[in-house]
Amino acid sequence: MSRTKRGALFALASIPLIMTLGNSMLIPVLPAIRRELELTPFQTGLIITVFSVMAILFIPPAGWLSDRIGRKRVILPCLILAGIGGAVCTAAVIWFKPPYPYLLAGRVLQGIGAAGAAPVVMPLVGDRFKRKEQVSEALGLIETSNTFGKVLSPIIGSALAMLAWYAPFAAIPVFAAASALLVALLVRAPARQAEPQPLAAFLRALRSIFRRHGRWLFAVCALGGLGMFMLFAGLVHLSDVLEDRLGLSGVWKGAVLALPLAVLSAASWLAGKWIGDRKRRMKAVAVTGFALSACAAGACAAADGVWLQLALFGAAGLGIGAALPCLDAFITEGIDEEHRGTVSSFYSSMRFAGVALGPPAAALLGRPDAAPLFWCLAGAGAVSTIIAWLAIRPGEPNPRACTGPRLIGRPSPGR
Repeated sequence: MSRTKRGALFALASIPLIMTLGNSMLIPVLPAIRRELELTPFQTGLIITVFSVMAILFIPPAGWLSDRIGRKRVILPCLILAGIGGAVCTAAVIWFKPPYPYLLAGRVLQGIGAAGAAPVVMPLVGDRFKRKEQVSEALGLIETSNTFGKVLSPIIGSALAMLAWYAPFAAIPVFAAASALLVALLVRAPARQAEPQPLAAFLRALRSIFRRHGRWLFAVCALGGLGMFMLFAGLVHLSDVLEDRLGLSGVWKGAVLALPLAVLSAASWLAGKWIGDRKRRMKAVAVTGFALSACAAGACAAADGVWLQLALFGAAGLGIGAALPCLDAFITEGIDEEHRGTVSSFYSSMRFAGVALGPPAAALLGRPDAAPLFWCLAGAGAVSTIIAWLAIRPGEPNPRACTGPRLIGRPSPGR
């Protein structure tokens, strides 16, 4: 990989890292926010959920727009908008009474910005890296950056909260500006090979794509959402439990929450390097990963003690982390460049849907007994295993064609 591509990959990896920090670093601070603003657990969870809902709504338009005008022209303004959203949240808690409605408004802006930043990274990687093994490795690094952001999030969020409980909101504009600068300097958008299709022709082509390849596309999208649901529901619950039952707070609490996320991050990186362009291997890793997460979540329901639950949730994180780069690679390598941004946006929307549902599930099912929540997560893992096993069917090996879900826009064997 050339130095220019390494620099571009570093800049692109900063986007999911920063977007993850902007959301996940609030998780260890949620109990403090609830106390300071006198909110219910459900209202507190909405601070995470409203961000994700906005992302769900605006990711598809952002993906389509990136196919039309270019990825970089969408990413940069959206990073700026995410920073503005963080500034609005900070102003709300300092100057407005009551701050909660304005805080949610800032999270709306931040979610819209995230919709046009992080999800467009994946198709841009596919545009920049043409060799399939480089795409898989680059996507593994992008997914690792995403999960590494989750590892850093509880530590950074807890450390910032020691300065002021609202300091994590104030850090978001700084992080977003740094990422925007890296992208502006290091990422060179690839030259367009052709003029974009007219909207009517584009929609007909997209409808044809989902008609012919909907089975595996919908399966991968559903798996992304289920994986994020399991992760965020478990994290929000553990954040409350560590503080309420063990009295952990501050950086110590953040460090403990980071442990299962570190396992997830390492699994994503290793899986991205190991799967290469081997679609059968991708399916095997995805099925095994989700099966492991289902078993670990079920064991959490029967486990006695917070530390044992934390260790078992780390095993669930290992399975989810191994599966995610496989899902990314299926989407990116299975879609031609012209439609990659739009199609991958549906996958990103489903991942944000999982994030949005996680906190309310933790609030409703995790109290007073956490067993219903963990059985729910185990069920989600079991469903994911079945979907990955039945709906993703790699084709026969062919040295001139993709061996997984057939590449859209390229001839497949026998055609």
